[in-house]
Amino acid sequence: MNKTLNLLGLANRSGNIFIGEQLFDKISSEDGLIFLANDAGENISKKISNKADTYHHLVIDAYTTKELSNAIGKKNIKVILIINKGFIKTFKSYI
Repeated sequence: MNKTLNLLGLANRSGNIFIGEQLFDKISSEDGLIFLANDAGENISKKISNKADTYHHLVIDAYTTKELSNAIGKKNIKVILIINKGFIKTFKSYI
């Protein structure tokens, strides 16, 4: 679990994550991995799950809002999108 969160922090520092409004602009990319906080509200969870199903993105909901936020050094992060193929491959190998 710690390796995944550490890699998430590295992806953030390298500029390979999208959060907030920018996430919905990028979610239609050809390949993506979404981290969704397991304590996120029902509305955002449903919205993200529907988008992920439409574009065939893997959704990982193994972490809380606090864990995701701490990993990237921001507050109250519920959803993170990764579109870099190298990072996606590494995340999948950890799972």
